[in-house]
Amino acid sequence: MYEDFDKIIIGIDPGTNVMGYGVVGVKRKKPLAITMGVLKLSKYEDHYMRLHRIYERVTGLVAQYLPDEMAIEAPFFGKNVQSMLKLGRAQGVAMAAALNRQIPITEYEPRKIKMAITGNGAASKEQVAAMLQRTLGIKQEDMPEFLDATDALAAAVCHFYESSKPIQTHGSKSWKDYVAHHPDKVKN
Repeated sequence: MYEDFDKIIIGIDPGTNVMGYGVVGVKRKKPLAITMGVLKLSKYEDHYMRLHRIYERVTGLVAQYLPDEMAIEAPFFGKNVQSMLKLGRAQGVAMAAALNRQIPITEYEPRKIKMAITGNGAASKEQVAAMLQRTLGIKQEDMPEFLDATDALAAAVCHFYESSKPIQTHGSKSWKDYVAHHPDKVKN
């Protein structure tokens, strides 16, 4: 079923209370939403059990959708060191589940994801969700309750955009620079 796609990208929005996931299929150079959802972890009091559930869920998603690549939101630096540590662990466990299947991983800062989706690095979660809905043609009834799911889908779409960019060559910065580096191409 998923072999019809040229590439499948899984996006993860790591969290220790709610982890978002989204899967995008690329067909004829166009991203299409396959699925998105969340893993609710607040019912587990033990932090290590939460990490275990993250690993199990990501492993299950990888087995089900067979992604070629993973895009994961990088933790942003906050003031609470304990929260950052827990978030980093959640991210690491999700990454380990993908690495177990040799899936390449790319991290994106939240601002970069928001910029790629909305053109505004300071966009709200609601603005990101609305833009994804329009861009990917997601029906209103298919939009998730938790915005962590659309954040994860946004990471996957951001990765699609970033990996689709043409490779930039480091050319001349001005005509003067070009002439200085290519005197053989200038007639006097």
